[in-house]
Amino acid sequence: MKQMSPLEEIRHSAAHVLATAVLRLYPKTKLDIGPPTDNGFYYDFDSEVSFTPEILDKIEDEMKKVIKENQRFKRFEVSREEAISIIHEMEQEIYKLGRLEDIPEGEKISFYQNGEFRDLCAGSHISYTKKIKAFKLLHTSGSYHRGDSSNKQLQRIYGTAFASKDELKQYLEQIEEAKKRDHRNLGKDLGLFHIDEMVGQGLVLWKPNGAIIRQELEGFITSELTKQGYSQVYTPHIGKLDLFRTSGHFPYYQDSQYPPIIQRDCLSRFADEDRSTAELADKLDEGDIEGYLLRPMNCPMHISIYKSEQRSYRELPIRLAEFGTVYRWEQSGELNGMTRVRGFTQDDAHLFLREEQLQEEIQGCLGLVKLVFSVLGMSDYRVRVSLRDPDSDKYVGDTEGWNKAEEALRLAVKTLGVEYVEEIGEAAFYGPKIDFVVKDVIGREWQLGTVQVDYNLPERFDLSYVGSDNQNHRPVMIHRAPFGSMERFCGLLIEHFAGNFPTWLAPEQVRILPMNDDLNQHSYQILNHLKKNGIRASVDQLSAKLGAKIRKAETDKIPHMIIVGKREAEESKVSVRSRNNPSFDGTYCLDECTKKILHEIDTKTLPAHRESMTVN
Repeated sequence: MKQMSPLEEIRHSAAHVLATAVLRLYPKTKLDIGPPTDNGFYYDFDSEVSFTPEILDKIEDEMKKVIKENQRFKRFEVSREEAISIIHEMEQEIYKLGRLEDIPEGEKISFYQNGEFRDLCAGSHISYTKKIKAFKLLHTSGSYHRGDSSNKQLQRIYGTAFASKDELKQYLEQIEEAKKRDHRNLGKDLGLFHIDEMVGQGLVLWKPNGAIIRQELEGFITSELTKQGYSQVYTPHIGKLDLFRTSGHFPYYQDSQYPPIIQRDCLSRFADEDRSTAELADKLDEGDIEGYLLRPMNCPMHISIYKSEQRSYRELPIRLAEFGTVYRWEQSGELNGMTRVRGFTQDDAHLFLREEQLQEEIQGCLGLVKLVFSVLGMSDYRVRVSLRDPDSDKYVGDTEGWNKAEEALRLAVKTLGVEYVEEIGEAAFYGPKIDFVVKDVIGREWQLGTVQVDYNLPERFDLSYVGSDNQNHRPVMIHRAPFGSMERFCGLLIEHFAGNFPTWLAPEQVRILPMNDDLNQHSYQILNHLKKNGIRASVDQLSAKLGAKIRKAETDKIPHMIIVGKREAEESKVSVRSRNNPSFDGTYCLDECTKKILHEIDTKTLPAHRESMTVN
């Protein structure tokens, strides 16, 4: 039996109370699973009843009755045959028998019972239902059984529970704040991105305003890379299967990839021979048929550039960087705006170096990630050293290479001056990594920046350089991406700033508000001056009162407003009202105003009233 934390026990027990209430109200409902989560709990149901908000209220009321009954949670162990009999008695064969089959032979099989409700469960639980003192059902969503879209879609009810009502209240307030910051809503309101069913789920269309933010981020990191001696490259979005067979992405990464694209002559031949699709798939897996693959990662392309010419030890390290778009097959139920997508661009780079250069280059990569987080005020993150699981068969390469790579990362991470954790089994299949895991406004964790050490792909691709002894030597690789996915990073950045971007990132940095139509011409003279100085600006020339124009600019989250009245026009001055920097408010000559805005842009000043992402 896995021993859970006290809070996990409360949440797990609340999931059982949820199932108890649902079966009382809708006895024909079929149950799947109901685990605790980082922020609460859920249970998956197969029911003819649609769990609308009104139904959730009804279920929540019934849960309160179950809790009030102070039912005891009792654990009892059974044989596999007894478990099958109990599941039949419960009339829950459709999903529970499959879950029973997941339990390995020889492992204990247990049920938990509270009141009339029994559930196949390893535990653990609280002792009595009255210990659930603060809970709330949140929402529902569709969820495929076992996460497989070929299975039936179930209804998942999400809830949360805490040890006290004060903690629950605080969390619910955080959820409300998160709704205001939701990047999907702000992205629509601010015209940043769009996802169109005709284009495809999980494929982001960057609108002009969103493209500006992305371009500014790309420009920022590119300038840093230039200082550090990186070379920019461009590579295709598609490559031959043999390339990814050699790297190991096919088949090691096969479940997360789009299906291979088969050459037309192979398809025609199979059609002429009336051979099955299964035979075709087998031939692809065995390498007897050539095809192409939408790239799941950029590293094989960069490796091919490195290998295209003979390399000398004097050239190393060679640092190749690219904003490379990759494609992964995410389950439709896991897609979420910009944070979980099927096509995304990484600020990717691969470094090829001598082993004695490894520590210095890792330090440079880690410094780049820390710089990004510092500039953007992202301080609520943790550092994870992701290691391989020696008992797993998903990793390639020999033990010696893995040991050296893991030790190099351990040495490097100690210099960061932050706490870190080691997590077994989180490494990439070719090497260990240091991950920067950022918390969002409601405590969800997202992996962003990453630095990986790799002894295996240089071996698989037979990479070499000529050493000072005129002999061939094997380089070591570093894979690194400070932003990670540009889509995910920008999605979290929208929520981080609640759409109130610092001036250097804001799609529209200044909006000019003439007090009446007579001042439009003068306003456009100001606009031209700002644009000549590289400031993104516009004129609000709608026939509306100044108050309405100010409210519109605030809703659009414009960093600075320049208000143009008759007096300002006559005195060749501007009146500034700043959202990002209230100390900037006042009247200035245009040149002085321009210099202050350019200073904010150049120094990448954070908004004065920036709201933190930190969750207590």
